[in-house]
Amino acid sequence: MILCEVEAIEPGTSRGFQVNDQSCFAVKNLDGEVFLYANSCPHLGVELNWVADQFLDGEGALIQCATHGALFLINSGHCVAGPCLGEYLRPIPFTLRDGRLEIEPASLA
Repeated sequence: MILCEVEAIEPGTSRGFQVNDQSCFAVKNLDGEVFLYANSCPHLGVELNWVADQFLDGEGALIQCATHGALFLINSGHCVAGPCLGEYLRPIPFTLRDGRLEIEPASLA
C-alpha cells in the first residue's frame, strides 16, 4: 500500500496516516532519511499529535508527544525525556519504491 510520495515530506517535518483504523506517522529527519512509527506513545498509548501532521518539536529535531512532552530520537524512536524515558516508539517496516513510501497494512496490527 502506498502511503505517499517521499518528496511530499520535507526534511524536518512529519506526516500522519490512517491505515485500516490504525494510525502511523512518517518523519523525515534533517538529513532527508525517512522513518515510520506507530502513532502511540509508550507512556499512555495516546496518539502523539494533537494537530494533523505535527509530530516534531519546534526545531524538527525530535519527535514530541503533545500530551506530556516526551521527546524521542527520530532515527530510533528512543525516548530521551519525559515519563517514558528509555522506552521506544514502535517502528513500522516500510519500503521506498519509485519515490513512494509503501507498507504492508498487516504491519500495523
